[in-house]
Amino acid sequence: MTGCPALGTALLEFEPLQEGVLIKRYKRFLADVELANGETVTAHCANTGPMTGVLIPGQRVRLRHAPSPKRKLAWTWEQAEVPGTNGEPCWVGINTALPNRLIKATIEAGCLVEPLGPIASIRAEVTYGTNRRSRIDLLLTPADDNTDQRPIYLEVKNTTWTNGHTALFPDTVTERGQKHLVELMGMLPDSRAVLVPCLSRPDVLDFAPGDRADPRYGTLFREAVAAGVEILPCCFGFNANKISWQGRRPLAKI
Repeated sequence: MTGCPALGTALLEFEPLQEGVLIKRYKRFLADVELANGETVTAHCANTGPMTGVLIPGQRVRLRHAPSPKRKLAWTWEQAEVPGTNGEPCWVGINTALPNRLIKATIEAGCLVEPLGPIASIRAEVTYGTNRRSRIDLLLTPADDNTDQRPIYLEVKNTTWTNGHTALFPDTVTERGQKHLVELMGMLPDSRAVLVPCLSRPDVLDFAPGDRADPRYGTLFREAVAAGVEILPCCFGFNANKISWQGRRPLAKI
């Protein structure tokens, strides 16, 4: 693993997304979009939450076109343009299936070597927790030269909601997210437990729990921090053909 790349370095690159205008989202998983050529297509929406602050009919959006016999829909909604916290337009990553892969690439690029130490291997979706009925997003094995040899259980949360310059998670009640905090605390102290808010927009300056949306999550979040769960908010920029590293963000006063 290399040293941490410079801000703006591309971590994921892909074929350019196609742009359109959002008509509506419906049935949680579907979105109708008018493409630049005037054609209306139905895209899969992997984000089933309320998408507070980033779901705006009439906004510009970016879609991935990947037709396959195994897929019901050839289009996937990936990004949305919203008013940024600084008043300028800002592209936001809304596909909740992407952050795990993005954070894995972030670790492999060396962006988190300072807080995590050198990492030898990364495994995804490993069973853990009470009765081993949960799956951790990423299980990291420290390299031999890592000063802390405990395994690292790392949970990723896609984060797009904001209050001013502060990124917030969650934007709705999440019993699953509450459970993840409890499970992470249960891994201490024999293992390290890390929560990575994936800040899928470049215009935020810090991170805090979304108390207004889920007070119980906020309470558990503070308990987790006090217990030793590490919080590593990571910020990214979204372009039509790449996602770039924008650095870590601090935890807001909570």
